[in-house]
Amino acid sequence: MEPSNIEVTHYVYPKYMEEREFPKWTEKDARALHKYHTEYKMPTPEGLKPEIKDNSDGSINVSYQPKIQGRHEVQMCYEGAAVDGSPFQCLVDSIGDGFVSVYGTGLVGGMSGETESFTVVSKSGTQNDVQVTIDGPARTEVTRNVSGAHATFSYLPMTSGAYNINISYKGKPIKGSPFQAKVSGEGRKRSQMSIANCSDYALNVVEPEIVDLFGALKKPSGAIEPCILKKMGEGGHLGICSFAPKEMGKYMASISRADEKPIKGSPFTINVGDKEIAHAAKVHLTGQTTSAQANTENTFTIDTTGAGYGGVSVVVEGPHRSELEYEELEPRKYKVMYSPHEPGIYILNVRFADEHVTGSPFLLNVAGEPSGRKRETVSREMEQAEAVQPNTRCEFLLKIPGTNPFDMEASITDPDGQTELCEVMDEDDFHYRINFTPKYNGIHILSIKHKAMHISGSPFQYTIGQLKVGGAYKVQVGGPGLEKGEAGQENHFNIYTREAGAGSLSVGIEGPGTAKIKIEERPHGFLGVSYNVDKPGMYGIHVKFNDEHIPDSPFRVNVSPDGGSARQVTVHALKDRGLSIDKPATFTVSFNGASGQLHSYCRSPSGGHEDCFVQEMDTGLYAIRFVPKENGVHYIDVKLNDTHVPDSPFAVMVGSVAADPAMVHAHGDGLENGKCNAKAKFTVRTAGSGSGFLACFIDGPSKVALSCKEVDEGYEFSYTPFAAGKYLITLKYGNIGIAGSPYQAVVTGTGRKASPILEQSSMVVETVEKKPGSKVSKRFRGDASKVVARGPGIKKAFLNRVQNLTLDVKEAGNAMLSVGMMTPSGNPEAELSVKKASNTSYTISYNCKEPGEHTLQIKWGDEDIPGSPFSLHA
Repeated sequence: MEPSNIEVTHYVYPKYMEEREFPKWTEKDARALHKYHTEYKMPTPEGLKPEIKDNSDGSINVSYQPKIQGRHEVQMCYEGAAVDGSPFQCLVDSIGDGFVSVYGTGLVGGMSGETESFTVVSKSGTQNDVQVTIDGPARTEVTRNVSGAHATFSYLPMTSGAYNINISYKGKPIKGSPFQAKVSGEGRKRSQMSIANCSDYALNVVEPEIVDLFGALKKPSGAIEPCILKKMGEGGHLGICSFAPKEMGKYMASISRADEKPIKGSPFTINVGDKEIAHAAKVHLTGQTTSAQANTENTFTIDTTGAGYGGVSVVVEGPHRSELEYEELEPRKYKVMYSPHEPGIYILNVRFADEHVTGSPFLLNVAGEPSGRKRETVSREMEQAEAVQPNTRCEFLLKIPGTNPFDMEASITDPDGQTELCEVMDEDDFHYRINFTPKYNGIHILSIKHKAMHISGSPFQYTIGQLKVGGAYKVQVGGPGLEKGEAGQENHFNIYTREAGAGSLSVGIEGPGTAKIKIEERPHGFLGVSYNVDKPGMYGIHVKFNDEHIPDSPFRVNVSPDGGSARQVTVHALKDRGLSIDKPATFTVSFNGASGQLHSYCRSPSGGHEDCFVQEMDTGLYAIRFVPKENGVHYIDVKLNDTHVPDSPFAVMVGSVAADPAMVHAHGDGLENGKCNAKAKFTVRTAGSGSGFLACFIDGPSKVALSCKEVDEGYEFSYTPFAAGKYLITLKYGNIGIAGSPYQAVVTGTGRKASPILEQSSMVVETVEKKPGSKVSKRFRGDASKVVARGPGIKKAFLNRVQNLTLDVKEAGNAMLSVGMMTPSGNPEAELSVKKASNTSYTISYNCKEPGEHTLQIKWGDEDIPGSPFSLHA
């Protein structure tokens, strides 16, 4: 009999001569008992000889009696070789006139999603005096099963990590407690969602923008901490988000601009009583919280009315992912919709102000039929990229389907902001070889464009000289295969890992069909991925580096059926540049014999989606119309029967000065490190990059107080984190990530307890065009919609009679007032005057000399006031 074939089934440590049953043997093995040898070691050097007894039923008993507390060890050998699992250990503690021992694999660890157990042996009749609690990365329920002197405890860890097992007997912790069990495995799939608007507090002040604003909150205890500001709805009201007071009394919110001047009405007083304090026990849940159906929308309602101020977080953990979303039914009342992908046992966590609501966590029994989803994964080991020195020729090889070689261009920008064109060589099957020779050390930016617009994934960071330590957050992906797919066809995307360092890269595709995945290795950190699935449907593309998802992974891709009929459709007269804000753009779509339902929508640089107007002009001929609302690159999706037509989505440029993310640079210590409750800063240089929307997202273990002010070269962001940990900082310009983004800042120090979910803070700035070396000009921010015009002069005009009207700008902020009047013949009105009547009002007077329709236009800043331009008949 080989030692490795011995399986330990049960063992007990006897103070009261309990039996310890070891491997079950055959009778032939039992006759060889003399070959079986055990040694017992106590905490002192001398040992205690255990007794071995043949049970004559294929098992043996090993019994011994401990005489001292501490860790005991039984070494078990067969023919001189240790049996599998030897040495066996147990902990013995002295309690009163006896001993308590504890043993079992559950004290050491196990696999997530599997039940682990351990046994506590004590004097018969005292098993209820044994108390066990478990602390760890996820809340874990403990069950007890008593048999004689044995109490067996079982627990089901849902998440991998370290769990502390606290064991006490008659109120006293036993020796060795707490025990640390390390649970490994992939862990349960976790889907999470945050509902933050029930922690928003509106201030009675109108501020059209929050750029250059900083907030601080003084608590009743006198402590001062930064507060997070936000715009509340469309009215321009300013508010505080993530307001979750913990103490009653008077709070003072001080809001000031970058020049430290307080805004109107600051400081603001917030009186907090018991009804404003967060009470998780007052949150009411109704609906499906204990049972649900897989692949079906399940709902429950969260009512936070009367529970005070606090954010809501919903987490669903289980063997598979769940779709999770919500809608607001009425103020402070929400409907949550969730759909687990597969049946099984899930855990539903609902927290309010970081505290579990009554009944949470809920054990969720998900029934239903399996979805039949399949997952295929391929992996590659990526080596550390070699450092490239200046004046060394560099080469990239990319596959970019659906492009024209004559419209391709690439450029490299050095650390000083100087840009040079790269050599682009066309090769077979949409492959492009890009060559360039950098001249300096430091971070360079590689831009690859098609028709003067960045391809998916561009711009790329390329470091010359020593590479910094990277990680999963430095892996970049891009390509049409991450936006759309077609069943039965090769779909492609690119992966760039050079800046991430060495590690294991895996690509997994999960969906209703089987995926065939191919990875094409290319030089200098680029890889090409192609996949072919045999069924249409929604697929998830999981890209991991060292077992950690890269940013935005998993990517959701709608794979359409074989687009035979959609391939017949052609698009005509779509202008890809020269479009203007608020001016309609129209193009035509010809079916060319195809049939089906046509649908189109426009994606804006700020991330919005808007349906396009589709009108049938003739049989098989349609006109599509859209109205852009902002500058930058827009994408027009055109689909027939939910399948993209050839070359869809189409990229179009709106405005003459587009935001170019390749010309945007970020620098500062705040991109790499920070301290709890201390302000960290970084600067985003936008000079020379046009104008557009600059968005900053910070994800981490707490929300951050995020603010921004304009500086000569661009914009300086400041953030104050409240909990230690890693924060991911993502910067986008025109909805395209800048080179080097995202960044990872490690925050140290003592602060709040980390949130159970990943918290996100964000800010969007509409930038102004800056030239390199230019200075900041003073900007006035007013809200024209708040200007009130009164008086007979806005209703009717009379010949040769002075008419007056009054403007009230009390609530409109600061801006330039512009007044103009035009006669029916198209000339400026001869008699027009503006006088200041008070600090917040103006009087406008005019005298019409020409009969007919006169036009009076009044602007506050760049916007017309309500009703302007006024048409007045004299």
